[in-house]
Amino acid sequence: MGNPTLEHFAALQLDYIIIGGGTAGLAVAARLSEDAEVQVGVIEAGPSALDRENNGAINIPGRYGETIGSEYDWQFETISQPGLGGRSLPWPRGRVLGGTSALNFMAWNRGHRDDYDAWATLGNLGWGWKDLLPFFRRSENFHPPSAAHQEYYKSAYDPEVNGTGGPLQTSHVKQYGIAHQYWHDTLNNLGVESIPDSLAGANSGAWNMICTLDPARQERSYSASAYYAPIAGRKNMHILTEATVLEVILELDNNSDWAARGVQVRCGEEEASIIATREVILSAGSVQSPQLLELSGIGQRDILEAAGIDVKIHNPNVGENLQDHMMTATIFEIPPTFPTRDDILGDPIQRTAADHAYYASQTGPWTVMPCSVAYTPLSQILPTDECAELYNDAQKIAKETGRISDALLASQFEPGKTRGQIESLFDLGNWSPDFVSEPGKKYATMLQMLQYPFSRGSIHLPPKGDKQKTTVDDKPVIDPQYYLGAGEIDRRIMAKAQRWTDRICQTEPLAHIVRARVFPTPAETSDSEETVYDKFVSNYTITDWHPIGTCAMGGYQNAKAGVVDERLRVYGVRGLRVIDASIMPLQIGAHIQATVYAIAEKGAEMIKEDYASRG
Repeated sequence: MGNPTLEHFAALQLDYIIIGGGTAGLAVAARLSEDAEVQVGVIEAGPSALDRENNGAINIPGRYGETIGSEYDWQFETISQPGLGGRSLPWPRGRVLGGTSALNFMAWNRGHRDDYDAWATLGNLGWGWKDLLPFFRRSENFHPPSAAHQEYYKSAYDPEVNGTGGPLQTSHVKQYGIAHQYWHDTLNNLGVESIPDSLAGANSGAWNMICTLDPARQERSYSASAYYAPIAGRKNMHILTEATVLEVILELDNNSDWAARGVQVRCGEEEASIIATREVILSAGSVQSPQLLELSGIGQRDILEAAGIDVKIHNPNVGENLQDHMMTATIFEIPPTFPTRDDILGDPIQRTAADHAYYASQTGPWTVMPCSVAYTPLSQILPTDECAELYNDAQKIAKETGRISDALLASQFEPGKTRGQIESLFDLGNWSPDFVSEPGKKYATMLQMLQYPFSRGSIHLPPKGDKQKTTVDDKPVIDPQYYLGAGEIDRRIMAKAQRWTDRICQTEPLAHIVRARVFPTPAETSDSEETVYDKFVSNYTITDWHPIGTCAMGGYQNAKAGVVDERLRVYGVRGLRVIDASIMPLQIGAHIQATVYAIAEKGAEMIKEDYASRG
């Protein structure tokens, strides 16, 4: 073997191999390696950015988004989406040590308690809100805002639900953008109350987004810097970066059952088989965990055969049940005197000044984050008759599909339910990939995100012809099927909820800085506003980058409905688990980062428990 790094790694006597050194993978590795008696190996396809001098695009909070499309991004794309006018969407995923936690916008929140209780209702015992709360808290080290900060920015918090001893640094931002001063009063004037703490299991209302941010250093806190860097010297913790797992090695044991023995890895031009004596753990994310299962012979028979892969375990659920949050970006013109992030990005002089302020004193524009957030139930933003119509239609969908998960989704429309079905986030600047700013004009953006979609898609290997075999180098077919089938109700909800975006921006005091909506343009005489909203949603919806569900927990139906059991073990295989966002059976009303860390914390704990019980 000509690659000394790979040769050294292959010679290790590893108990656990973790595929993917991302958000979940490094958290699992850190917890498992707390036992000095076990050897833990992590294989990451991307590089490490921890020891690079020029990694400000990752570390500096206000430079969020710069890594999308870079060397740190897998740069996936969906296939053409009929529900979106035939468009394909970029799907950024982290290709760096730390995974997508190094690329995301650092949002830190949890779903409603009912979101997680729904997982338990499906039969995934131990996954309700009360079960997960200790693992949420275990992951985080929350830094409370000062009394002055709380009064000025309305940055309330509940000390009972925030963890203070975990690896990940979380905090309110030091400084908010100018528009934030209007946010709470505007929402309050619309009947949306400000809530004490969005992390307490009921996140409907107006609040300030907490970020994965180290307040002392004013730097991003992510899995590589928080979970790995402090324990990088552990002798039983081994990381192999810039290496690609080709497949999980499955063998038949003496009982003719399949067991995971290790992985086949490529590093540079060399390949090697890496053996794990206990378990292989897939933490490659919602796109690549199902991809690797299929490459290893676990999945839907037709998909595998078309890809030239030998079928070892037929499970039609692998790669199915894909769910994502949909998002629109409505643009409003604001007075040209307001400073925006666009100014810094477009003016080298202002950017240099921002750099100087940040590096000299950890202050200035690079410490400002978009944190003006509200989650609202449809009953608070739509007329009663429209809510009743949506509820009836959702019940019909559940009856037609016969899926318990769809019945649980339909329950969100019941009178009296308070789950925040629509997320609104306001920030100065043009966030739309489709609207081109006019010179000399300034803009603000209202992001609107649907939290509980009925749309269901899939991620699978592409087929190969002429007896060829699909490999890991063939990008998976990502088909979210936005707004198709049962998902047509999602399009209607998003279109109706556009009225709410307008109402917020027409309400004082926020209306004081909003001149007019410019994207979508107001209705012409031949169109109604409803028609404008319908076209806008169909033509300009994008992903909110929260894919889940492609290796879901099966609950009471086991392998008939899922890929892993409630202890995250892959059905039909010994020694193989999946621990990442793909195991989530239903979408949550929140940015998913905090939940992924909780899944990792709980998954690592279950592995320890399982081996302790064997004596």
